[in-house]
Amino acid sequence: MGTSSSATSGGSVEGGGVVLPVGGGVGPVRTSASARVSLPGTPLAASAARRFVRAALADWAALEVPAADRVTDRVADEAILLVSELVTNAVVHAGTAVEVSCALDVSDREGEPPSLVVEVTDHHPTRVVRGDPPDPDERPEYAGGHGLRLVAEIAESWGTTYRRATKSVWFQMAVAPTGAAAAGTGAMGAGFMDAAAAMDPATATVAEPEGGFGAGAVREGLGPVPEGLGPVPEGAGVVCEGRKEAVEIVAPAPGRAPVRVDPDWIQRGALSFLAEASDLLAGQFDEDMVTSLAGQLLVPRLADWCAIWLDSTSGPPRLARVWHASEGRIEGLRRVLEKEPPQVPAAVRGSAVEWPWPADPAAYGPGGAALACRLVAGGRALGTLLLGRAGLVRMPAEAVGLVEDFARRVALALASARRYTRQATISRVLQRGLLPSVIPRIPGVESAVVYEPTGDISAGGDFYDVFPAGDGRWCFVLGDVCGNGPEAAVVTGLVRPWLRLLAREGYGVGEVLDRLNQLLGEEAVEQAVEGAAEAVAAGVEAVGGPAGVVELMDGGLVGTGLPAGGGVARFLSLLYGELEPLGEGEGVRCTLASAGHPLPLVLRPEGEVRTVAAPQILLGVVDDVTYESESFDLAPGETLLCVTDGVTEHRSGDRQFDDEDGLAAAFALCAGLSAREVAERVRQAVDEFAAEPPDDDLAMLVLKVV
Repeated sequence: MGTSSSATSGGSVEGGGVVLPVGGGVGPVRTSASARVSLPGTPLAASAARRFVRAALADWAALEVPAADRVTDRVADEAILLVSELVTNAVVHAGTAVEVSCALDVSDREGEPPSLVVEVTDHHPTRVVRGDPPDPDERPEYAGGHGLRLVAEIAESWGTTYRRATKSVWFQMAVAPTGAAAAGTGAMGAGFMDAAAAMDPATATVAEPEGGFGAGAVREGLGPVPEGLGPVPEGAGVVCEGRKEAVEIVAPAPGRAPVRVDPDWIQRGALSFLAEASDLLAGQFDEDMVTSLAGQLLVPRLADWCAIWLDSTSGPPRLARVWHASEGRIEGLRRVLEKEPPQVPAAVRGSAVEWPWPADPAAYGPGGAALACRLVAGGRALGTLLLGRAGLVRMPAEAVGLVEDFARRVALALASARRYTRQATISRVLQRGLLPSVIPRIPGVESAVVYEPTGDISAGGDFYDVFPAGDGRWCFVLGDVCGNGPEAAVVTGLVRPWLRLLAREGYGVGEVLDRLNQLLGEEAVEQAVEGAAEAVAAGVEAVGGPAGVVELMDGGLVGTGLPAGGGVARFLSLLYGELEPLGEGEGVRCTLASAGHPLPLVLRPEGEVRTVAAPQILLGVVDDVTYESESFDLAPGETLLCVTDGVTEHRSGDRQFDDEDGLAAAFALCAGLSAREVAERVRQAVDEFAAEPPDDDLAMLVLKVV
């Protein structure tokens, strides 16, 4: 992590100040002090950014930088909260390293108070800015986010700056006018001079207390902390008149008592924490990842340690995640917890209850308060959350409510992950049965297949097959069922064995398509497809949720739904052909037909590309239709490329990959390559055509005569 800082006391730009444009029409300003730090894009970046801002303010106070003594505790706390939000958003949504800069600016305008300006920069300017209210017409993956809403509510002015390779979000907060600091309203001078005295001059970092609660952490009416329960912050040995502020738990500052009890300020801290939790947990479809994120969110913000058990239908609960603020204690904590899993009464449901502090101090640390909370979603218990905080008689009421709200979000994310996993498992099983396990070797022909379904929660609509048909004939198939999911799986499961049966009965290429078209029009096929959709919908509802993909958004469970009976996927495009070897070194005879499918291409050794076959109507659309086939020879060195529309119709803005013969142009560059290399080269060209991945299943079959 690299840091740099500077402080100036001159009254001119040449004397060290920098002219910066800031929001709200403030105009040119003179920077009296500035600091900058580079942070890696890891989950620890937010806490490092908070320490950086605290250290910068303490450093400026110690150096008696102009206007530093006028930064109040409230301004400092709000700046630390906002920089934590912005850095968290940058790490989660941009995924890059983050630069944080902090400056004290003095306006050239008479009577205008100095201001604190903080800027957070990431290196992914193409990502959408989070925080605006959701647009009803916006795509679902861009919905959510609360960081900028908090900035807009707290900061005096803020803005976003896009550069060629970076995106910066800055905010400005006015410091106290002259004389306010002396009035005793919580100015930063004394508080941060004390913090500056605690700084390590070698590392220039602020030493935060172990627990992070600070003075005033003991809730009203709890009394002094008994001897032996761990370190007691200064001033916490007697009953405090104020209550523990939630924001002090969410984003603890260096050990100093809260200046005031502000319900709005407390609420903002709690909402900020819950918003960040919802944002991080949304879209996580692996339950172990959900528990891992939950542990890192809780520790050390709300607890010194935590553990999460997941219920199992076939055995005892599984200890999925253990987290401790001191990493050296995690394994010891795990060993103790495996012996003592909590047994929370079923009647408690999703409420947090006090739990006895465990007896092994080597694993847990000094004594304190512990809570246990069942993780319940949709009326179903999914697991148990246990957490503890050292140095307390019991958890403050604000912290208990926050834990319960947080537990509900974790439970919803776990429910979503389990439904996703169940549906993905069903789809993988279906997919294995619908596609050949191996591609047989055709004499004198190299073959390669690329198959990429758009997702793993539903069976893809594309399919392929290569099989011997007897009498020296080899058949190949590339198809695309209209739609995907269980309906498409049923059609694929019917078509593949029908094709094999008809080919082995000796029917020609055109006759095979004629009979397949008639079979698809039969009522039994329609009933089978509709029955599959209804069965899947009923199966998902039986496990306690709506059919379809379920995702967590801002703490709510949203299902996209599966269409049950609203349109039957019985139509498909199909490319079907036969290969007959002509003899050693003489190539093969190819006979094929295309039913509504992208036409195949042939590449000659010198790089010439030609289209073969003629377009014909989709299968399953018209009952009385006759399909025609075309025969041609493939000489040694020639390559046949067959693709689905996931290749040709892959979009980049308004353009498609095959516009202006884009596929043929990419194929022409593959002269002299093997079948596998051709497949890889064409797939690479498709991937590089657009920044977004394909939104349709992609399948490709390459056959090269050798």
